Amino acid sequence: MWDYTAKVLDHFRNPRNVGTIRKPDGVGEVGSLACGDALKLMFRLGPDGRIAEVKFKTFGCASAIASSSALTEIIKGMTLEEAARVTNQDIAAYLGGLPEQKMHCSVMGREALEAAIENYRSGGRTRHVLEGKVVCRCFGVTEVEIERVVRENSLATVEQVTNYTKAGGGCGNCRPEIETIIARVQEELRKAGKQAPAAGRMTNLQKIRLIEETINREIRPMLQRDGGDLELIDVEGSRVVIAFRGMCARCNVAEFTMKDVVEARLREFVAEDIAVVEEKP
Repeated sequence: MWDYTAKVLDHFRNPRNVGTIRKPDGVGEVGSLACGDALKLMFRLGPDGRIAEVKFKTFGCASAIASSSALTEIIKGMTLEEAARVTNQDIAAYLGGLPEQKMHCSVMGREALEAAIENYRSGGRTRHVLEGKVVCRCFGVTEVEIERVVRENSLATVEQVTNYTKAGGGCGNCRPEIETIIARVQEELRKAGKQAPAAGRMTNLQKIRLIEETINREIRPMLQRDGGDLELIDVEGSRVVIAFRGMCARCNVAEFTMKDVVEARLREFVAEDIAVVEEKP
């Protein structure tokens, strides 16, 4: 049994934006049924050039469905330039984390988004062209794809590469070549004096996005039912500063609400070490 977060289970059981768009501006298809996971992502741009509608259809496990659902929620309202910067770690962070063995689902989501954007910008190219030499023939994973996940997710073993791409998880003949690629990328990073971000660690921007989403989905509706609201003022590491609005600002149980509702939800969906404080006028 995989150790799924409550957020993963929610997006698996209640996936958002499932379906198709009648006249999409961009369509991306990645994966294959033969490999066990397949995803079709499409979007429509609004008059302002932002993603007004996004839908997906997927065949895969709970993590594949949840990752696809989360991705559609993340990119709604973004420009294509902003959406193109979304990483597989952003998807995993939005879900409160994924099991290491299921990280390939977040990578598949990012690849489908890239394919859809490429489809739009190329004027209708229907296939996402694989870049570079195919290393893993069992799952059709290229050298470029392996290099990218190693660099972006700070991977150090073949097993980790398999978790993120499935490469090496079939016949195993490609495992020595994967080891060579890992060593080469790590040496390049060392010489450049760079270090890829640690796998599973959220950037401050990712944390802020997840905090905002959790407030909007899990906390704000509850407060607004009683005539209250809150505003996110600042995020300093694990310290989250809020200000109550409406009826909550005058409520004599605001301290209880802050700790037992706001802080509890943020610890559940974002990080266990979060501490919420209220900005006083």
